[in-house]
Amino acid sequence: MQVCTVEKQMERRTSCLQANVEFLQDALLKLRRETQAKLDGEDGALAAARSEIATLQSTVRKLEGDLAKLQIKAAPPSKK
Repeated sequence: MQVCTVEKQMERRTSCLQANVEFLQDALLKLRRETQAKLDGEDGALAAARSEIATLQSTVRKLEGDLAKLQIKAAPPSKK
């Protein structure tokens, strides 16, 4: 970034301002790309975590079903 207020000639001041604008646009573009790359990486990690959660939920449901069956088998017969 340049300090453009020190320029006395309008053409030089305009050129200085344009250089600053271009610098800032390039910096924003670079940051946008970096941010998008980070978001894309996090999207992949999130999808993997969701898949793992779904697998774990399925496993827990199966184990709960197995446990219920075992509890029914282990329960003493009721006396009537």
